[in-house]
Amino acid sequence: MSSITLQTYASRAAKQPNPAAKALLECIERKQTNLCVSVDVTNKQDLLDVCDAVGPNVCLVKTHIDIVEDFDMDLVHQLTKLSEKHDFLIFEDRKFADIGNTASLQYSAGVHKIASWSHITNAHLVPGPSVISGLAKVGQPLGRGLLLLAEMSSAGALTKGSYTQACVDEAKRDTSGFVCGFIAMSRVDEKEGPNTERDLLILTPGVGLDVKGDSLGQQYRTPDQVIRESGCDVIIVGRGIYGSLMTEEGKKDKKAAFDKSRYQLWISCSVCRLQLCDSDEQCRRQSSVDVAED
Repeated sequence: MSSITLQTYASRAAKQPNPAAKALLECIERKQTNLCVSVDVTNKQDLLDVCDAVGPNVCLVKTHIDIVEDFDMDLVHQLTKLSEKHDFLIFEDRKFADIGNTASLQYSAGVHKIASWSHITNAHLVPGPSVISGLAKVGQPLGRGLLLLAEMSSAGALTKGSYTQACVDEAKRDTSGFVCGFIAMSRVDEKEGPNTERDLLILTPGVGLDVKGDSLGQQYRTPDQVIRESGCDVIIVGRGIYGSLMTEEGKKDKKAAFDKSRYQLWISCSVCRLQLCDSDEQCRRQSSVDVAED
């Protein structure tokens, strides 16, 4: 029997029980892009400017809201408006890693009130399954989704082997439907064969074109390696997309800076997406140029 992941995004969306994952798959199909941009900036206006610039070409924007030095709820309001204007979802990369009760409070309360605006978030399984139940208590009634950090893109990461398998096992055991996938470098849910039971999304960070890494341990792979070779669903790209916007020249003319960056880095890039062929035997991963077009 063929893997669920060899179906089109539209087919998968129709059967996806998690509201956030369903919305993401529908967005990918509708916009014909599986690009997520990770916006790691420390200034409110920079965050909004980048999201406004990349919004038309992405299905998802990933934030680290706790690094924004001038955060206020107006930022949340404007970010939400941009997600509606440009038709993308928001993924707060919070990486929850505490016991269930504490995680639920971090998710629902405090300064950021993440559950109120972020469609998707993520968590480490280090505390055990209570982190899932604690977050689900808050997020499930709001139609949110949770990704487990099964693998990471940094050199020397301990998210491998038995830990990765434990994340897969817990995701499959989750009866709430709140867990909708993984942060991972490969199709971790298919190590033992095709996934024919539960559709779990794979979002993959560490994607670039020409660079191999940075001075802080990040390792990069190409979109082709991530989607076609590893079978992942969404590629997460950061500085390679918006880096020119953060220069002095870029801040004076943000549109020109983004157009330049996009042309240099992505105009010739085949961003891969899943397609279903005429028969199961012909199913294969194919690539199509999505990001370079408005």
